[in-house]
Amino acid sequence: LGGGGGGKGKGGNVVGKITRELPNQPKNGFVFGGHHHRNNTSNNEDNDKENHHSVPGTQRIHVKTFGCAHNHSDSEFMSGQLQAYGYKLTDDPSEANLWVVNTCTVKNPSQAAMNTVLARAKTNEVPVVVCGCVPQGDQKAKELAEVSLLGVSQIDRIVEAVERTLRGERVLMLEKKSLPKLDLPKVRRNERVEIIPLSTGCLGQCTYCKTKHARGELGSYEIEAIIGRAKLAIEEGVTEIWLSSEDTGAYGLDIGSNVAELFKALVDVLPADQSVMLRLGMTNPPYILAHLPAIAEAMRHPSVFSWIHIPVQSGSSKVLDDMKREYTREEFEQVCDYLLEHVPDITIATDIICGFPGETESEWRETMSLIEKYKFPEVHISQFYARPNTPAFRMKRVNTLTVKNRSRELTKLTESYFPWTKLEGQKMKVWITDIAADGVSLVGHTKSYSQILLPGGEENVEKYMGTSAHVKVLSSSRWSCKAEIIENESEAAAGIQSSTSLHKKIALVESAGDTSNLNKKYGKKTRPKKNNNNNKGDILADVTEDYDDAYALRVQRIDKVSRYAEIAFGTTLCVASLGILYSKLVAPRA
Repeated sequence: LGGGGGGKGKGGNVVGKITRELPNQPKNGFVFGGHHHRNNTSNNEDNDKENHHSVPGTQRIHVKTFGCAHNHSDSEFMSGQLQAYGYKLTDDPSEANLWVVNTCTVKNPSQAAMNTVLARAKTNEVPVVVCGCVPQGDQKAKELAEVSLLGVSQIDRIVEAVERTLRGERVLMLEKKSLPKLDLPKVRRNERVEIIPLSTGCLGQCTYCKTKHARGELGSYEIEAIIGRAKLAIEEGVTEIWLSSEDTGAYGLDIGSNVAELFKALVDVLPADQSVMLRLGMTNPPYILAHLPAIAEAMRHPSVFSWIHIPVQSGSSKVLDDMKREYTREEFEQVCDYLLEHVPDITIATDIICGFPGETESEWRETMSLIEKYKFPEVHISQFYARPNTPAFRMKRVNTLTVKNRSRELTKLTESYFPWTKLEGQKMKVWITDIAADGVSLVGHTKSYSQILLPGGEENVEKYMGTSAHVKVLSSSRWSCKAEIIENESEAAAGIQSSTSLHKKIALVESAGDTSNLNKKYGKKTRPKKNNNNNKGDILADVTEDYDDAYALRVQRIDKVSRYAEIAFGTTLCVASLGILYSKLVAPRA
């Protein structure tokens, strides 16, 4: 999970194409950098290495990212600036001179993962620059006491922060300022996917949300800046553009614009041959209601995936009110029903929080009934995490065991049906941009963004990666389909079904608080093998974006221990009571 995507250079897929040189900076980095200082005498190689690492702009940097697509976009911008300045990006933290850790504050596991990384850095005496939502929203956290901090609006100062930190300073750059420009250099984590942030912050006041503390109020980019970024990405050969925002539906309300105007402008610059596909981002129900016709029109466009993420969080209007989500269950269903009717084969993504404080059993039944009604193929399920300094942190919590049971119940429901069997035998067009978690299969997506696994190998990667292809679905599993590529053009033309002939479906994919799906979207990188001659090895290999699952498992184990302790205590109490009863009733008679 290093500094980004791009070409195949040393350290994995980190060293890639820079999208634009950093303004007002020399191309070869620091004016005294490069290799001019190097001593060519072979006897002085050690001194040469030491001198090289002491010159600004020449050290190796490892970038570790947690969180949503917006966070990954920020890391790509920071990686681009660092590489443009002369720093070398590496996927291997053990060979880096400094770590940049871009953090997420949505849930406890994300911040716990950050803490693990910082502990490893301290053990290995590696300087760190911590970026993202944790330092911005919780700068007084004890784990951040000795590291440099960079705020979410300060990513255009990453070179300065790294340079000063390498000199031994502790840098604090947390002031809120205007949005970073979108024309900064970038190293993409996946060279075929461009992530464009539309805005930062939101207009909501959700009682459980810590991200608002970091990202703040809504701040939207001008349409012209977004269009300019999209055009640049298209020129550089991307095949997918993802729009990222804390709330796409609220876009532009702070600058006198709206998503309808933005979507119209964006589809106008997409190539007519469908060589570049646009994917919309997350939107909350309150602000999408006013723009349903425009959003439906955008997703009907041939170059826009029929996919949108609308997190509901609960099926109970009472719980939604406690969350201050500013909509009801009925309004969420109104949004879904309208889009299902007006966008053929649309995929709608959503999230559920299990065990929000005060949630009763009947209110939980309402959530279950919502899932049962739509039979979502995928549901991102999260247990409630009380985040410090949020209103929900002070609310009376649901029993931990009850929360776990609700999470398991919902998981069992979503795994009880197989939504993709209807695609078996069908022929369709897919866009291929990824390598699957097995490291071999290609990953394609249909117009509805259903995941299709295709035969991999070097020849197919060279031939099909970053292109579209016609395929025939051979089989389906719970989460995806396997297909073969149709080589014969006449067969493809005769057999391809239009998207409107597919069954209408509503599907949910993993969202911004859990980034485990980014491994699927970008391809799971093979972890470097431990070097027996180097005690460090990959010292962050086990701190993955699946940390949420590990955290949940650990909590589950703690719950089991607690239950066993309760059983043991109850048994002991029962035996003691029987002993007392025996001594009072039976023993005197004897």
